[in-house]
Amino acid sequence: MTLELDELTHRYGSERALDDVTLALDDGELVALLGPSGCGKTTIVQAIAGHVEPTAGRVSLRGTDVTGAPPEDRNVGIVFQRSTLYPHMTVGENVAYGLKSGDLTADLVSERVDRYLELVELADRRDASPTALSGGESRRVELARALAPEPDVLLLDEPLSALDTGLRTRLRDEIVRIQQQIGVTTLFVTHDQEDAMSVADRIVVLREGAIVAAGEPRILYESPPNCFVASFLGRSNELSATIDDRDPSTMTVGGSELTLDEAELVDNPSNPLADASYAIVHVRPSDLTIRPVRRPTDTSSDADTPSDRPDASIDLRLSGDRLKTIEMQGTVAHVRDVGHRYDVCVGLDSRETVTVERNRDGVNEADRVTVTAAVSDLTVFPVSE
Repeated sequence: MTLELDELTHRYGSERALDDVTLALDDGELVALLGPSGCGKTTIVQAIAGHVEPTAGRVSLRGTDVTGAPPEDRNVGIVFQRSTLYPHMTVGENVAYGLKSGDLTADLVSERVDRYLELVELADRRDASPTALSGGESRRVELARALAPEPDVLLLDEPLSALDTGLRTRLRDEIVRIQQQIGVTTLFVTHDQEDAMSVADRIVVLREGAIVAAGEPRILYESPPNCFVASFLGRSNELSATIDDRDPSTMTVGGSELTLDEAELVDNPSNPLADASYAIVHVRPSDLTIRPVRRPTDTSSDADTPSDRPDASIDLRLSGDRLKTIEMQGTVAHVRDVGHRYDVCVGLDSRETVTVERNRDGVNEADRVTVTAAVSDLTVFPVSE
């Protein structure tokens, strides 16, 4: 392992910032540390870099305990959230700054600067002043400076947070390209789930100083282990459900009832619903479909069409020739045009609210609608009494 954190705990006075964090990064792995502001992400970065000595636990780099070692004795590169380029130095001098204290000759330092500026595609800006750079160029220079000493671990602490959406996406792709090209072990710290999903081999989710989930991005997104991950990693609707243990046991969610056998959840060890009376159900807005409620005088077959958008999910769980779905009645509260989609907010008759993503317009405020979800798209978490 390149980097290991073993039961890392840290307090600021009486406030616990980290709580027994254990984490390991393999050689060449890009791991995203994801969590909301204030959850302890930056404290982990500072503990790895040597700027904070943890209250308890251990930091190891390539098998060596460096918990008490000063920052200069750790081969760690860092790109901070805010720019730290020296304005009185040129781009080349900034990149060379971390090499001056090493054993490299002046010629080797110059060669190293050229190599890493070329890697970030800024070789022609070597003599430029940092004040003449764009935001994206500044980030790339900082990345070159962090990589020039050829660290064991690269720490990226919210490197994209100050950039606009288009630049953010381009630089995100650049980080992946560079990391794959040189194979440096990287910890990418972010509060943005899209950034984490886009770059990481593995995501570690942090909440209130503790790790609450870890795994491959797609697996965590599609099969979240708890309610926090379901709601934080992408958008999700949360509904309450009641469970009746009569034979057969049933679950009622959004005013729709289905048996636990139909839901195929009763035997799932991560969802022991048979022993619960209540549950929380999560479903993604993109997994819901919506259609107008048929009026008594309406003879149009369009009202019964289950899919109201071209890309509606078709990999629904089947029972014979029938789709296993739940249907929830409600009234459209509002429709938001967000450019690449419409967000339709529906107040359900069960007095809960869901958001449905649509790729086209067609419903209006106060319309009576039926919201449909495939049972296979429901993620159910039992509630302990």
